[in-house]
Amino acid sequence: MHIRKGDVVEVVAGDEAGSRGTVLSVDRKNGKVVVEGVNKVYKHVKRGHPKSPQGGRLHTELALDASNVMLIDPQTNKPTRVGVKINADGSKELVAKKSGTTLRRLSPAKK
Repeated sequence: MHIRKGDVVEVVAGDEAGSRGTVLSVDRKNGKVVVEGVNKVYKHVKRGHPKSPQGGRLHTELALDASNVMLIDPQTNKPTRVGVKINADGSKELVAKKSGTTLRRLSPAKK
């Protein structure tokens, strides 16, 4: 999974399709991501809860399957598939398939 905390993604499938947000957390074991402002639900809490001492309803985001989100290409500002490019010095980079823009370095150069 090439999605990390802090990445900007767009939801491409489901009820929330078309909405964008920042990744708050990633569960690699189950293949899930939590995106800010997407898939919001109410969570009812009793009195004395640390986040809401008087009780009531809290808004919280539920996890989405990682296959339902795509990274945003910074050059085109659209969702894109990603691939791994191996440089001449042996380092790896995550690149956008359409534009070829480097999204992040995955590993340092080999010695």
